Amino acid sequence: MNQNNNSMTKNQLNKSSDEIDLMDLVVQLWRGKWLVLSFAVAAIIIAIIYIFVAKEKWTSEAIVTYPDSGQIADYNNAMSVLYGQNPSNAPTVVDVQQRFFGRFNSAISALSEQLANQANPEKLTIAPAVKDQPVPLKISYTAATAGEAQKTLTTYIQQINKRSVTELDNDLQISISSKVEDLKGDLATKEKVAQEKKDKRLEILNQALVVAQQSNIKNTVVQQAETLSEDTLFVLGSDALTSIIKNEATRPLPLDEAYYNTRQTLLAISALKSKPDSTYSLRYVMKPNLPIHRDSPKKGVILVLATLIGLILGSGVVLGRNAIRNYSR
Repeated sequence: MNQNNNSMTKNQLNKSSDEIDLMDLVVQLWRGKWLVLSFAVAAIIIAIIYIFVAKEKWTSEAIVTYPDSGQIADYNNAMSVLYGQNPSNAPTVVDVQQRFFGRFNSAISALSEQLANQANPEKLTIAPAVKDQPVPLKISYTAATAGEAQKTLTTYIQQINKRSVTELDNDLQISISSKVEDLKGDLATKEKVAQEKKDKRLEILNQALVVAQQSNIKNTVVQQAETLSEDTLFVLGSDALTSIIKNEATRPLPLDEAYYNTRQTLLAISALKSKPDSTYSLRYVMKPNLPIHRDSPKKGVILVLATLIGLILGSGVVLGRNAIRNYSR
């Protein structure tokens, strides 16, 4: 029983000691309140100076996605003409949209890396606007002023768009030139084959004329000449064969329908005119905006943190000073 009473007495004494210590701390801080407040004021003044001196950061954002079909209409029509002979191989509108936007995405990502590796780095960020979705893309740029951030982001997007369109237009021109050369070669081959057929026909007629002359066959001795073979053309007689040979020599080349289809394709492809100025590799979901809230420095947060730090430092100095005095005694 006595042991329990002693234990309770000790606990009450410890509790009283703790309360006395806590009250003592409060009293010490109250006595040194002016020192604590002076530290807080000093910290706030330093924070205010930092706010005015620190470099501001503003971020402009834009959201882009695949170009509309109308924005790539000229390129898509050119591809349709280019693949006119094999329409099943022609890229679809979706393929063209992905081709243009993919080129834009790659180019602006490369620009972001280049800007980050400069002596004075610039922050150009590309990220999906919707989580786990490749499009649309959110593109942001950070600068010292809101206007500069918006203007620079607009400039970079326009530059990359123009570069992407120009590169794809150059690829198209190369494809057109290559196709034109192929078609010209195909036409030349068809013309050569037709000329050889014509020459062969003239050789056969001349040979038949020789045979007719040697056989003294002057007039046609058959009623249905269309049934004659090459070996029996001499029965047409020398007069008829002479007239046929004369007309055959001035007759146009015997070109088939495939030749004229190829020539039509050549004319259509040769007439293609690229219009890169009216072609775009992206469509704006949101144009570069003018930011209204700066990223840093944040006045409220800085002032609150400065006040807390000042109070903590001031309190520490007061308590530390008193502890040293008590220890010296």
